[in-house]
Amino acid sequence: MRAQAATPADPLGSPMWEAHAKLLFGDAPVRFDPRVKVDFPMIAENQRSFPVAIDARAIPGVKRIVLMADLNPIPVAIDYRPTDSDAYLATRIKLDQRTPVRGAVQLASGEWLVSGGWIDAAGGGCSTPPVSRVKGDWADHLGEIRGEAWPLSTGSSRLRLNFRHPMDTGLVDNIPTYHLEELTVKDANGREMAQMAIWASVAEDPAITLMPHAAADAALTIEGRDSNGRDYRAALTVARQSPMPQ
Repeated sequence: MRAQAATPADPLGSPMWEAHAKLLFGDAPVRFDPRVKVDFPMIAENQRSFPVAIDARAIPGVKRIVLMADLNPIPVAIDYRPTDSDAYLATRIKLDQRTPVRGAVQLASGEWLVSGGWIDAAGGGCSTPPVSRVKGDWADHLGEIRGEAWPLSTGSSRLRLNFRHPMDTGLVDNIPTYHLEELTVKDANGREMAQMAIWASVAEDPAITLMPHAAADAALTIEGRDSNGRDYRAALTVARQSPMPQ
């Protein structure tokens, strides 16, 4: 019988670490590694929309990236597989209280590397109605997608996507769970470049940044689906020149 790997002690001292680690990583080996760069503000000025970036480009063989907030009622925000993309992910999430926010990357060997830190947050980000619900205009814009991509000197591109979606958590009275749950990026031949599962702890109107291996003038297709079975599709072309420092 294969022995289960021991869960390493959490340097952040989270009360939920062992439970989450067993659920997410199973019996795979896990260790904390500062090469997994998890960038975020130290204080959440807006608990409804908190920016987080996970950068594991310095680590070879990354096949999966998980973004999570330990003490959120929906702890996992994104489970990303950079099929033909750099090991990089940026988005905005909700925070329901002060919590560790972590990035976990899985290597081709099956090993998981984890990093992160505590975030001070006033709370309530997962249990308050989305702004579009309060305004009442969410259905007018549901399904709209905006995207741009710029080439990088590495041969990859920086792809920025924005979706109009309320991302309901199901934790607000009389508003059931309703969120974008799948996203795939494909090249001009229909070959998968990136794929992710998305949970309702991602902020309303999701903004997602990826780095697919696509050069200038490359055509990209974006496909998505939400938890009600609504399909999303968009196409764009990588620009010829990047407007930002690389």
